[in-house]
Amino acid sequence: MKTHHYIFLSTITFIVLFYNENVGLNLGILGVLYSVLTLIKTPERNRSKSFLLLFATSILSSMAFAWFGDFSSFLALVISLLLLSFRSKNRRLKSLFLVPVFVVTLFTFICRVFSFNEWLPKSENSGLGKKIFAFVFIPFVFVAIFFGIYATGSNHFASLFTDYELDINVWQIFCLGALGFFIAFNFFNFVVEKQIYKQNHFLDNDFKKEDTIQKQTFSFLDLDSERMGGVISFICLNVLLIFFIITYNYEQFYEAVKSPNQLSEETHERVNAVIMSIIMAILVIMFYFKSNFNFDSKAGSLKIFAKIWIFLNAVLVLSAMLKNTEYITSYGFTYKRLGVYAFLLLSLIGLILTFYKIQFKKKNAFLFNSMSWCFYGMVLVCSFINWGGIITSQNMKRPDFAVNYHVVSINFSEKYLLKYAEEKKDLALKKEVLENVKAEKSPTFLSKILYYETIQK
Repeated sequence: MKTHHYIFLSTITFIVLFYNENVGLNLGILGVLYSVLTLIKTPERNRSKSFLLLFATSILSSMAFAWFGDFSSFLALVISLLLLSFRSKNRRLKSLFLVPVFVVTLFTFICRVFSFNEWLPKSENSGLGKKIFAFVFIPFVFVAIFFGIYATGSNHFASLFTDYELDINVWQIFCLGALGFFIAFNFFNFVVEKQIYKQNHFLDNDFKKEDTIQKQTFSFLDLDSERMGGVISFICLNVLLIFFIITYNYEQFYEAVKSPNQLSEETHERVNAVIMSIIMAILVIMFYFKSNFNFDSKAGSLKIFAKIWIFLNAVLVLSAMLKNTEYITSYGFTYKRLGVYAFLLLSLIGLILTFYKIQFKKKNAFLFNSMSWCFYGMVLVCSFINWGGIITSQNMKRPDFAVNYHVVSINFSEKYLLKYAEEKKDLALKKEVLENVKAEKSPTFLSKILYYETIQK
């Protein structure tokens, strides 16, 4: 099949799946279709291990959305499909170019869609697609235009057609067709500018030989002074961080007990401070180890103090994790408190990768490349897990279990709420939950969220 076949097939499928439907199982089916079509379209030389892995994650994230239909599974599905399509184009192109490539693709859609020679077949042979275009599409356009003209000039002429009613929402089909074509065209026919290919080497993980030559960062500062300035900076930062860790932990674990609202506000403020501290720490290390001092035989002390600073920042992250654990133990699980773990875990991974960068002399781009994949991996994992179920199952063990909060604000908690209602013999709660489940089961097949189909009345 040619590119235009994939575009038109996907557009027709989009209309069929979403006509008179809400978003649900249909988007999962569409994700599987896009994944399979991309696999078929991709030449053998580009079917690398990473491409096949992305194909598998695209199928899995499509299934996750069909099961849950929430934001995390939607985000995982979109990123998986975009990465799969991106990797099918070029196996060596860095994934960080995904965003600029697709942004350029979206903004140039109008220009590219009318460049018919670029995506429609160029052969002079009269194929089926050309016949449909010539025998159906063009006459239909002309008839529609002149029908509008004639209908405005004669009411009787217009009534010949308007007196008949068809149970078809033409406007909805048109809008779905336009949206489906827009998505399919940009997915299967995206462009990678030559400038992107030229910049690809800047995101390599390893230095080249010419990068190992010792150069001054500032013209007014010699290498010895810059190296010593780095050592002094890291010594001062280590001392400062040690005092901060001591005061941070004292405030967290030894000050008087505060109200839940005060504790919540302070916990989030301190976690934000920790995350900002980690980001700034990584940026400082990236500044000193961007090239020169990775290969400087005299920079041993600088590397040691930098690694100590990484270790101390890791201690700070672990302290914040302990405080969040204590907070959860005292007041229960919520989405935000689980989100704190996610951000702190990403911060810890960033520190480990920074240590690896210094130890094995990697470029700064190594951190961006690695962290982008770590972020994607976390989104992917989160899309497969029923966090609402975990929150409810743990909090229902507490004596202060807030039933109404879990009914209203926590998603996919119905199974555990029904179990809780059975244990407490709470018929009102059971009735309310079953009514919610019934409402979620009421949509048509393509609009369903499969999770609710597993709940028995």
